[in-house]
Amino acid sequence: MSGSGFSTQLSHAKGIGNAIWAAVIIITALRLAFIWQMGLMPQDAYYHLYGEYPALSYFDHPSAIAWVLQAATSIFGKKVFAIKLADTVVTLGTLLVFYRLSLHVLSRAGSRNALLLLYSTLMVTILSLVSTPDTPLLLFWALSLLCLYRAIFLERKWYWLWTGIAMGLAFNSKYTALFLPFGMMLYLVLSRPHRPLLLSPWPWLSLCGFGVVSLPVVIWNVQHGFASFRFQSSARVSSGLQLNPLDVLGVIGHQAAILMPVLLFALVYFIYRMVRKYRWHIGRLPSPQLFLLCFFLPVFLGFFIISPVYWVKLNWMMPAYVSGIIWVAVWFREKYLRWQWICSLVVHLALAVEIIWYPVPVNSDDVWVGWDGLAVQAGTLERQYPGDFIFSADDYKTSAVLTFYLDSLVYSRNVLGMPALQFDYIREDVQALAGRNAIFINSVPDNTGFKDEQAFTEVLRRYFSTVSSLPPIVIRKGDRVLRTFLVYRCTDYRPPVKQKIPFQ
Repeated sequence: MSGSGFSTQLSHAKGIGNAIWAAVIIITALRLAFIWQMGLMPQDAYYHLYGEYPALSYFDHPSAIAWVLQAATSIFGKKVFAIKLADTVVTLGTLLVFYRLSLHVLSRAGSRNALLLLYSTLMVTILSLVSTPDTPLLLFWALSLLCLYRAIFLERKWYWLWTGIAMGLAFNSKYTALFLPFGMMLYLVLSRPHRPLLLSPWPWLSLCGFGVVSLPVVIWNVQHGFASFRFQSSARVSSGLQLNPLDVLGVIGHQAAILMPVLLFALVYFIYRMVRKYRWHIGRLPSPQLFLLCFFLPVFLGFFIISPVYWVKLNWMMPAYVSGIIWVAVWFREKYLRWQWICSLVVHLALAVEIIWYPVPVNSDDVWVGWDGLAVQAGTLERQYPGDFIFSADDYKTSAVLTFYLDSLVYSRNVLGMPALQFDYIREDVQALAGRNAIFINSVPDNTGFKDEQAFTEVLRRYFSTVSSLPPIVIRKGDRVLRTFLVYRCTDYRPPVKQKIPFQ
């Protein structure tokens, strides 16, 4: 069974205008240039650190992103471009699988428009250039939907097993993949023609495959007191619930940024149209539409619903758009597609200016600027004080980046007895550092908050005999200060009393 009925409106769609194709070429060229032009992001370094300590899973997330980055740096060396290239190749795979899925549901013209919509988004650029678990997640999410569609609509029985394997690989990427088996069962419950499949062994074979492939994550959690599961569930809920209705506007803003406002408005508008037409009888939707919505609406609406009480991050909704964009593409005319690409071109040209010239400072450590310069000067300090270990305390960012650039592990705030994410689970125990001297590097993200950062030295004094200031590391571009890092020499380390690793 094909989705040709769903795509009738696009069967005679006009060709895409030259202006859109020109924008496609320009944005493609920019994305390729960014692979070599954009500096290392802290996330790139942190997830590469995962792979340097092979494990079945990790504290924050499962291991797929570690496999991807380690494969790339094994081939090309420990280079920044290798990290960006790996993300780009995986995202290209997502685009190809997305297109194959759309061909089952839409006409060829509709599939082309769907691919153009997805390709126009800033989301694709982010996935291509910033290493996060979402990069492999979206590939395996799209592959899961492709296999499941073929299992259900084309009645290819063994695709049920492939679906389970793909869903398991998605779960080995990020826990958001739990929406995949949920979406599968939701569709089978709601779909009258396919509901009898629940009485067959095939969906249950798929769930078994999902469970088996997900075992590495489960085993790691069992071995570590369910640390990751607790961190991503109960710990987040207990620490993050706070009523703030205005956060909904923030979610709308960042989703409009990664999708472009035209596409986000279209998704919301056609959800409204669909609800008006079918109300509570969503099961009456044509089967291909219902299939797509079962993997779009739970993620998209679910995170919007919790946004007044919990800050929803920019990337959490990304998997929803794999099926959401295919669903909405059927109603996209060239006029709206043209406006989508105009917005995309403006945003990507502005991004190119920011990446190359950095005219607008980012007052955060989540930035691609200045890390290589820091690494050079940190290497000088390492040679100047050869017996010292280096550490930082800004969550994971400075520590992960310096570990990527230097030949030795740079420790995190676990040195000071604070929770340190994956650094708490690295084999090197801070207790073994007792009595050694250290270099502490403290980032000043806005280049002005020196008073607060300097006050942090009182924390250092609890664990070291002496703490003395060294000249700060200042990263400049001409006369302009880009980044500032305070540096301290700390002597005679006294590790904190070893405690059970915290989960929050």
